[in-house]
Amino acid sequence: MASGGSAIRGSRVGAGPMGEQDRGFHADRVQVHYWCSNGHEQARYFLATIEPEEIPEQLDCPHCGTPSGRDQANPPSVAKLEPYKTHLAYVKERRTEEEAVTLLDEALQQLRARRGVVA
Repeated sequence: MASGGSAIRGSRVGAGPMGEQDRGFHADRVQVHYWCSNGHEQARYFLATIEPEEIPEQLDCPHCGTPSGRDQANPPSVAKLEPYKTHLAYVKERRTEEEAVTLLDEALQQLRARRGVVA
């Protein structure tokens, strides 16, 4: 493989700068800034003819994942996250202690009947 002395790798002979004539016409757009509670700023572009109601009030911050809003002085607060729940925690939400004891007794009786053990 021959290596040329080209300073721009991946360019071809006769390649010129890419301009608007090559990429097409840019539509008019409006820039909207969003800020998160950690101080990150992001700018998003929307079509200039879009209705203001259609521009989202909040977006997720690409840096930290927290919600970001359009008001720099009052960014949206982070919703409280619930800790991870185990399967047992979800079961305990659905069943009372008495129901659990009843279900356990029924399951044990069925198991003992299959094994031929009488309680």
